[in-house]
Amino acid sequence: MNFSIRLKKASLVVAIIFGVMAMSLKPLLAQEIKADAETKAAPAGTTAAPAAVPAEDKPTGDVTIAAMSRYLWRGYELSRHSVVVQPSITVAYKGFSANLWGNLDTKPYFPGAADPNYAGTWNETDFTLSYSRTLGMLNAGGGYIYYGLGALNKDGPKRADAQELFVTASLNTILSPTLTVYKEIGSYQNWYFLLGVSHLFELNQRFALKLEATAGYLLSTYADAARFNAGAGYGGYPRFDGNALATDEKFSNFHDGKVTLSLPVKLTSHLSLTPSLSWIVALSDDARNEMKGQGLKGTAAPSDRDSSFIVGGVTVSFSF
Repeated sequence: MNFSIRLKKASLVVAIIFGVMAMSLKPLLAQEIKADAETKAAPAGTTAAPAAVPAEDKPTGDVTIAAMSRYLWRGYELSRHSVVVQPSITVAYKGFSANLWGNLDTKPYFPGAADPNYAGTWNETDFTLSYSRTLGMLNAGGGYIYYGLGALNKDGPKRADAQELFVTASLNTILSPTLTVYKEIGSYQNWYFLLGVSHLFELNQRFALKLEATAGYLLSTYADAARFNAGAGYGGYPRFDGNALATDEKFSNFHDGKVTLSLPVKLTSHLSLTPSLSWIVALSDDARNEMKGQGLKGTAAPSDRDSSFIVGGVTVSFSF
């Protein structure tokens, strides 16, 4: 039964990826036919207009703010029944970029029967430094992320901060296949491999439709059930048993899958609005048990917690 469920989920992800591929091939072929026709129609002896001279290199950036129905990260439930606000600012120059990102939980979750009605809590600040460059069809890069993690509510434990090094590579071709490898070098000690595909359909000059699908694999190099159960995330990434309880075994399996549909709207040359809807699901029995065990505690037993989620929201971005 478990194998059948995994097979059905894998088939669904594959179907979505091939569906995106089929939809994206049509406009690609149409563009090639149009370009070929224009080439044949051009008078003999004419040449293409010279490319525009690029503007002088200067820093670029964007300021973004997102309002989401909940905060999910790599399949982990980090908020419940609460809108989260996530501002971000990025500055880039000649391949180098720096990003500052944060999370504000407007109504932090409390696991007890009595709700203390917590005020909004700023519980995460992340800083990313990266470098990337393009070599023909290949985009490659890498960087460093520092995750400043606070308590999820004022009565919760202060979570251990995390640090990651990462490398990424993508192809400038159909579906933009991308592989990113993360290595946590702080308290959590794990590898995380993320494979993704995406395609943007230009509907007109203002509207577009974007489809994305990702699949993650988690490889833990440290697990301590006793330290994990003590809270604050110091037990690494243990494997969880069928009751969603931590063990001393290290987690090593396919982890979370995510499918996102978004509708970017270009309001001006610098301002955009993007509503989105995502479905996040466990990709293995181990992941299902672990996502339940790592999820927000409540009155239900760990094995009764959720391991699949729907997240919706809207993002406003100003580029400069």
